[in-house]
Amino acid sequence: MSDKPEKLITDDGLRLDGRRADEIRPMKIEVGVLSRADGSCYLEWGKNKILVGVFGPREAHPRRSQRADNAVIRYRYNMASFSVEDRARPGPSRRSIEISKVSREAFEPVIMTELFPKTAIDIFVEVLQADAGTRTAAINASSIALADAGIPMKGLITSCAFGKVDGQIVLDLNKEEDNYGEADFPVAMTQDGDITLLQMDGHLTPEEIKKGLELVKKGCKEILEIQRAVLRKKFETPVEEPEEETEEAEIEAVEAEPSLEYAPEAAVVEEIIEEAGEFEEELSQETVEACAVDEEASECEKLEEIIKEAEAEVIEAEAIEEVIETEIEEEAEEEALEAETEFEAAFEASYEEFAESVVTGKLCPEKTVSEKAELEPEIEEFAEEKPEIEEKPEIEEKPEIEEKPEIEEKPEIEAKPEIEEKPEIEEEAGIEKAASEEAFESKPEIEPEAESREKAVEAEEVPVEEECKGPWKVVKDPSESGSRGENYE
Repeated sequence: MSDKPEKLITDDGLRLDGRRADEIRPMKIEVGVLSRADGSCYLEWGKNKILVGVFGPREAHPRRSQRADNAVIRYRYNMASFSVEDRARPGPSRRSIEISKVSREAFEPVIMTELFPKTAIDIFVEVLQADAGTRTAAINASSIALADAGIPMKGLITSCAFGKVDGQIVLDLNKEEDNYGEADFPVAMTQDGDITLLQMDGHLTPEEIKKGLELVKKGCKEILEIQRAVLRKKFETPVEEPEEETEEAEIEAVEAEPSLEYAPEAAVVEEIIEEAGEFEEELSQETVEACAVDEEASECEKLEEIIKEAEAEVIEAEAIEEVIETEIEEEAEEEALEAETEFEAAFEASYEEFAESVVTGKLCPEKTVSEKAELEPEIEEFAEEKPEIEEKPEIEEKPEIEEKPEIEEKPEIEAKPEIEEKPEIEEEAGIEKAASEEAFESKPEIEPEAESREKAVEAEEVPVEEECKGPWKVVKDPSESGSRGENYE
C-alpha cells in the first residue's frame, strides 16, 4: 500500500486523478460476455473490473428454500484473491457476506419476483480488480446483467458513493481517497430517485450528507444514461429496411411516371434539372474560395448570376411539374367518374329487366305457353302418385307378435316354498345348542376337583418345610430373599 500523499485535493480544486469534486470516473460496459449465463455484464469503472453473471429464473434448490408466492433472489459477491495488492483470502468473509446482503436488498424492490413463484434468481459477482467502490460498481453491473437476462423489473438500479476528503465533499471516491479520506457514503437508487441502499463509514454532518446526496443524484443520472445507451445498442432493432425501401421507391416511381400525353412537358422539366446540375459543375472550388476571401471579386458576379439563373429555372421547373401533376390527377378523377356512371347505368338496366320478369311471372321468357301446358299434367301425375306411398300403415300388423305374454307361465316356479322344510333343521340346531349349553354348564363341576387337588398339594408341601432340621432354612425361590439362605438363629 502506498504512503499517504500530502494533499488529496490540490489548490486548484483538482483531485489526484484530475477530476473535479462532482465528476465520476470513466466507465466502460460490455453486455452478454458469458455464453452460458442467461444475462451477463463486464464493467470497468476507473480501475475496478467487475464480471457479473445472472442465472434464472430457475427451480430453487433445496426445495425448502422455495417461496410459494414469489421468487428468491440470491446475490453472491466475491473478491478474487488477486484483485487487491495483498493476496485476499479466498472464500466468503464477513465483508463479502455483508455486501451480498445489502446488494440483494437493493434489488428486491424493483425485481418482479411475484411473477416467478418457487424459483430462484442467482446473481454472481466476481471482482477481478479492486480500486475503491466495488460494491457500487457491482450493483451497476448487476442491473445491466438482469436486464440482459430478461428479468422483469420496474426500472434500473444505479449506485454511486460520495465521501469527505480534506474537508470537502467529493463524488465517486478512488483508492487513495477511500483509504485516507474522512468518510465514505455509498448509495443506490432507482431511476425514479427512490433510495434502496444507504450506508456510511465515517463522520458527516447533516449539511454534508445533504450536499453529498445532491452529488449522488447527479452521478446516478449520468450512470443511468450510460446503462440505457448500452442496452439500447444491443436490443435496438435497425430502423433501415432496404427491402421495404426499394419496394416503396418502385411504387413512387410508377405513380410519378407521367402519361404519354404530357411527355414533352416532362422532358422539358428534366432538361431544366440537368442544366441546373451543369451550373453546379461550372462552380469550381477556386471560384468559391475567391468569393469567400473577397466578396467584390470578379468571380463573385459570375457566381451570383449563375445562382440566380439556376434558382429561376428550378422555380419554373417546379411550377411546371405542379401543373402536370394537377392535370394528371384531374384526368384520373374524370375517368373514375365515367367508369362509375357506366357501371351504375348498366346495373340499373339489368335490375329493371329482372324486376319486369318477376312482376309478369316470366322468369324464363324463352319458354312458350305450350311447353308449360305439357309440363302441368306431368306435375299433377307426380303429385297424385305420392299419396299411394301412405300405405305404410299396413305394417301395423306387428302387434300380433305380442303373443309373448304366454311366457308368463314362469310363476309356476313359485313352488319353491316347499323347501321351507328347513325349520326342521332349526329344531336340530336348537337341540345341538341345548346339548352344548348343558355340557358347558357341567364344566364348573370339574373346577372344585382341581381346586381340591391344588389345596392338597399345598398341604403336602408345608410339612416339608417343617421337617427341615438344621441351622439353615432352605428357601424355595431365591428371589424372595436377599441371599440363598438365612441363618436360622
